Amino acid sequence: MDKLFALFAFLASLIGCDGGRDTVVHRIAGAGSDVLFSRATVQDGVARFDCVRSASGSCHYLVLPRGCTTGQPCASKANRYDVAAGDSRQVTGLHAFRLCVSTTTNDASCSASDSLGD
Repeated sequence: MDKLFALFAFLASLIGCDGGRDTVVHRIAGAGSDVLFSRATVQDGVARFDCVRSASGSCHYLVLPRGCTTGQPCASKANRYDVAAGDSRQVTGLHAFRLCVSTTTNDASCSASDSLGD
């Protein structure tokens, strides 16, 4: 059954169907080099966080429920993921969420965030 599903997914990709994927790239440059370069992709409830480069050595991801920002009561339901520079992390069960990524764990630097998923 898995092989049949993989075959259908492959055939669908040949005609341009990708299954509804969202990708957000965060890139902060300063003094001619990247301070932060991160890519987050979500497809079918599976999110992948790629920390390409970070001046601090890791990317700190704050994943909030959709419609929620830092400082609101709903922010207590946020998940935090730290990913080393050059590494990635995959998380299942994420559908509609807001994402903030920074070089520090300070939530004050997360005043703006991007929506991903459904």
